[in-house]
Amino acid sequence: MIAIFFNVIAVIVGSAIGALAKRGISEKYITVLNTAMGLAALVLGINVAMSNMAKSQLPVLFIFCLSFGGLLGTMLRLDQRMEHATKRVSRNGNSRLTEGITTAVLFCCVGTLSMMGPVLAALKGDNTYLMTAATLNLVTMIVVASSYGFGVSLTALVVFAWQGGIYGIAKLSAGFISEALISEVSIVGGVLIAAAGLGVMHIKDCKTINLLPALFMPMLYFWLKTSWACNQISVSSLKHPTYDFYFPST
Repeated sequence: MIAIFFNVIAVIVGSAIGALAKRGISEKYITVLNTAMGLAALVLGINVAMSNMAKSQLPVLFIFCLSFGGLLGTMLRLDQRMEHATKRVSRNGNSRLTEGITTAVLFCCVGTLSMMGPVLAALKGDNTYLMTAATLNLVTMIVVASSYGFGVSLTALVVFAWQGGIYGIAKLSAGFISEALISEVSIVGGVLIAAAGLGVMHIKDCKTINLLPALFMPMLYFWLKTSWACNQISVSSLKHPTYDFYFPST
């Protein structure tokens, strides 16, 4: 669990370093950093999605996850709520902070390190993945904060909730977090990272914040699938009960 706090600290420290660096960078260099970050997000997202697509046994599941997740996020007006909240935090009312936090959340929360790390920490006490994730998060947040400012440090709350939630689930139900589930979440996450890259480069505003609920749709699917299987086993055992007969020895 201590490694999760290291990830939180890495996000905050990285944000602080990036925000300090931003003060000495002119606008044209910030534009270049935005373009570079957008391209990196686009390529990274495509790579994450495609590499996990080969492992998926349900290649169309991500389509339903994105669709239903997007509908849910739109109904909940996540983009408007997030923009309103970030305007309160940002001194100058910078609405770009929403874009920065969304991008940072996807970078820090999607991927094998951030998902398998808490599982290994909970089941085996192995913090290697989480400590590696903390190092990457430090570098990532320096780059993100150099473009969007220290406000993106709010990502630390999401990182704590995400990794802590996975850690808790793994502690309570070790069998629920499977390789198949991680692959499906990674596919959806890869698509969202690529979408965030398009937004950073101002090519297409995909309202990525409204699509974030899609990350939880694979978990919901696997939970329903497991519950259905358990229910079928229970029904089958009721229909075909087994009887044990005892024959006393003579």
